[in-house]
Amino acid sequence: MKDLDGMKQLKRTKISEALQLKNFGEEINVKGWVRTRRGNKNVSFVALNDGSIIHNLQIVIDIEKFGEEYLKPISTGASISVNGTLVESRGKGQSVEIQANEIEIFGGADPLSYPLQKKGHSMEFLREIAHLRPRTNTFSAVYRMRHHMSYAIHKYFNDRGFFYFHTPIITASDAEGAGSMFEVTTLNLNDVPKTKEGEVDFSKDFFSRQTNLTVSGQLEGEMGAMALGSIYTFGPTFRAENSNTPRHLAEFWMIEPEVAFSDNNDNMDLAEDFLKYLINYALENCKEDLDFLNQMIDKNLLERLHFVVDNDFIRLSYTEGVKILEESGEKFEYPVYWGADLHSEHERYLVEKHFKRPVILNDYPVEIKSFYMKQNEDNKTVRAMDVLFPKIGEIIGGSERECDYDKLKKRVEDTGMNADPIWWYLESRKFGTAPHAGFGLGFERLILFVTGMTNIRDVIPFPRTPNNAEF
Repeated sequence: MKDLDGMKQLKRTKISEALQLKNFGEEINVKGWVRTRRGNKNVSFVALNDGSIIHNLQIVIDIEKFGEEYLKPISTGASISVNGTLVESRGKGQSVEIQANEIEIFGGADPLSYPLQKKGHSMEFLREIAHLRPRTNTFSAVYRMRHHMSYAIHKYFNDRGFFYFHTPIITASDAEGAGSMFEVTTLNLNDVPKTKEGEVDFSKDFFSRQTNLTVSGQLEGEMGAMALGSIYTFGPTFRAENSNTPRHLAEFWMIEPEVAFSDNNDNMDLAEDFLKYLINYALENCKEDLDFLNQMIDKNLLERLHFVVDNDFIRLSYTEGVKILEESGEKFEYPVYWGADLHSEHERYLVEKHFKRPVILNDYPVEIKSFYMKQNEDNKTVRAMDVLFPKIGEIIGGSERECDYDKLKKRVEDTGMNADPIWWYLESRKFGTAPHAGFGLGFERLILFVTGMTNIRDVIPFPRTPNNAEF
């Protein structure tokens, strides 16, 4: 059967599948984008990739059969469909190739203007063409890893009886008490309504109150855990921090499990098991992409991944950790003392140099942690925990939640927060309150760790950062 253009219609075979075939002599169809074209006046060798796998499929084209003029648009970046005979390859690094019988050119890519004609572009340059960088080997590998890790997260929680709980993106509460939030409004910014006192009249806004993009689904997630037992959220979160660093995004994804009748020891157990599961999943299911990233991006990547799954995590208190740092003799950029918020250099010292294992720090000073964390009996520390990894430092932060109404209310007052937007959160402690705990895993930080990439802007397809929302 042939289509209107005369090309025989064959069901498309993905390149990831074609590379595994052994039915030599049969005709198949593949479609994809040209990575390279080389050859001589008699034959062309096209490396074709369709995004399904890091590897390319070689297409062998008899130039006399098609004519050089017809083949001229087939250059790097062009999109084509090929019907051809599957044959055993005699070239290195590949087991099969296609001898082209029919070719349809979907779209060319002008060699003079296509930005990805050459190899070796810097990460900075590729950020400027975020609409095209998925075509590169590096970014196609990273985005496939995002998919596989997303699937693994859902599978992990589903298989363990957790329920996926959808929390709002638009909220009136600030879970972290930080105030760095994007405001959501339908008010006319050229003619903002004001109250008699000269303040913005939010009663005229869509929700009749001030609302923002969420920084966390935790508070609402706790409500789910108080009814369903074990839940997790997985969605976008937003912070309006003017931070131009390799570790900050204005829009990022968070995974936040919350478990009823759980204390901070249970929380640490869950965090360790969860992380080991995800990294094991990557090692078992993403071999081609990990091998490529290990070779081209970070030659210690696979070693670090095995470092996590092959070692039990060390658990110690913040107080013990600070003592180790103070007595280390190491010269840190930021000073270490009890009560200081630890920086990445401190966290990495504990993991990479002192213990040589992943570390979970717990029982942090109350002053440097959020209002909702359960206080210990010493009234100086809270039942918080941070999981620390090599290279990136903190990857998970969590705590046992304060379930006593009076204590939680006093903590809100002590921090100077406005209790009105979270009246419902406080009230939940009045009706069937119970111990519960949870944590947050920044998805992009996980992807940084499992890919070896060094800038968080390179592990999300379209990064949102200060002065950057073009794509």
